[in-house]
Amino acid sequence: MSFNRRVVTFAGVLTFAASTRSSRLFAQSNDEAAVLAAVEALSKAMLAADRAQLEALVAEQLSYGHSGGTIQTKTQFVDVIANKQTIYKSIVIAEPMTVLAGNDAIVRHVAAVEADVDAKPVSAKIGVLQVWIKQDGRWKLLARQAFKS
Repeated sequence: MSFNRRVVTFAGVLTFAASTRSSRLFAQSNDEAAVLAAVEALSKAMLAADRAQLEALVAEQLSYGHSGGTIQTKTQFVDVIANKQTIYKSIVIAEPMTVLAGNDAIVRHVAAVEADVDAKPVSAKIGVLQVWIKQDGRWKLLARQAFKS
């Protein structure tokens, strides 16, 4: 096979395109991993009733929907947990699926939750839809809606 400019140029274009695509996929998988880490960090903060972590992980405009229909703002969500009106005993997340769209991420999963709500034990297996946004390089929960599965 003889190598002329056209063949070398074409090979260079293919190499550049492949490296650009793989770096884009690598960046995407890094963002996806960061979103899933934020989901896990939120669960840990809820279990620990850690006000500072909860506030750091959710956006100011948070809309947090429970499977029973209650909707909370950021302040309400954080206060209920930090003031131990709801005490989370376990949160087990299964079947996470993440879709990235620029600085937004949609996460769906199933959650098995054990908690005490107003001193009464509650057990639930729910479906969850979360919307995360990237603000100042960090993923923050913008919206969450749970539903009975």
